Amino acid sequence: MAQEIRRAILDGRYKPGERLVEDRLARDFGVSRNPVREALRALASEGLIEVTARRGAAVAALGPQAAHEMVEVRAALEGLNARLAARRRDSVTLARLQDVLRCGAESARSGRPDRLIEWNGRFHDALAAAGSNKVLGDLMRSLRERTSPFFAPMGRSRAEQSWAEHAEILKAVIAGDEDLACLLATRHVLGAGTDYLRELETPPAAPRSRRG
Repeated sequence: MAQEIRRAILDGRYKPGERLVEDRLARDFGVSRNPVREALRALASEGLIEVTARRGAAVAALGPQAAHEMVEVRAALEGLNARLAARRRDSVTLARLQDVLRCGAESARSGRPDRLIEWNGRFHDALAAAGSNKVLGDLMRSLRERTSPFFAPMGRSRAEQSWAEHAEILKAVIAGDEDLACLLATRHVLGAGTDYLRELETPPAAPRSRRG
């Protein structure tokens, strides 16, 4: 049950700050409240949802400072992983990365936003596997899940840019250029989070006063 709710959050079905009511979740997934309650506890321990006495469970909504710190850490970890991937250069994993890259780029060009989140996750999972460091992979997966809602492409042009960056990272990995792979992966994550952070830090426009 936790996996199903986690996927719904990462796919944007439930938005940051949205309340997760047990009865509604039970209806959505066709189960009783008990597995829902257990799943919410598990997701709370991961930091994906927040539970308070006043509001109950809700999808975690990051403030500007916390979001900025998570982006910085994720960028550093993704850069280190890309460096390791370029060092290992496992042929089987690289072939899988190339397949995912081809499918993801095609989805971006065809304007299929419903598939982009899935392919993006597959690419980063495969890249993590290419790094061949389980400790690092677990840390990256946890951060990726917590930051996924604001790393989703905002439109077709941004999606195409994101997959072009993926292609450059993979090219550097295949070439065994550790420094370049690290630099490109770090820049990719920082760039992907910039729009969200800018929006989060921009105060809402003040309502216009009416002249009577």
